[in-house]
Amino acid sequence: MILPIVAYGDPVLRKEGENISAEYPKLKELIANMYETMYDAYGVGLAAPQVGLAIRLFVIDTTPFSEDEDLTAEEKAQLEGFKRTFINAEIIEETGDEWAFNEGCLSIPEVREDVFRKPKIKIQYQDEDFKTHVEEIDGLVARVIQHEYDHIDGILFTDKLSTLKKRLIKSRLNNISKGNISVDYKMRFPAMKKKR
Repeated sequence: MILPIVAYGDPVLRKEGENISAEYPKLKELIANMYETMYDAYGVGLAAPQVGLAIRLFVIDTTPFSEDEDLTAEEKAQLEGFKRTFINAEIIEETGDEWAFNEGCLSIPEVREDVFRKPKIKIQYQDEDFKTHVEEIDGLVARVIQHEYDHIDGILFTDKLSTLKKRLIKSRLNNISKGNISVDYKMRFPAMKKKR
């Protein structure tokens, strides 16, 4: 089932996600729905807060990135078929010199900006069967993970922009939170407070 993606301005996007257990209600169904929602919106990652749940869960499938013609054969191979479910993830370490990459977000449509992140991460997480993994990941896959990981910590990519950039996109962000935007996937916009 395709779930509505929560738009910028909804308080759930600012909440730190809580760890979950294998007993979390309808977890397998939620994960399947998150993948379906992500594919429907042509995304490569989706975090639970983006579907209205403040829990430490996100899904990633970087395969669409592998079709970029500017990538090396090695980069394409890394991205092709990298599909993972991350539950209760903790980034243990981020290393290397920060590099810029143009990021976007399904919760913040039509806004793309360069974000600086470290190229290599060490992450511990549980998969759908609650088996624990510790992996070192680098490159674009690491970047997608860092972006989704920020979501479960209540952080958006726009938080990492300079003050000037934030001012330049402020009206676009306001339009998103008010629902004054047209997207080709299902979205849920924050309820606007009535003016007195």
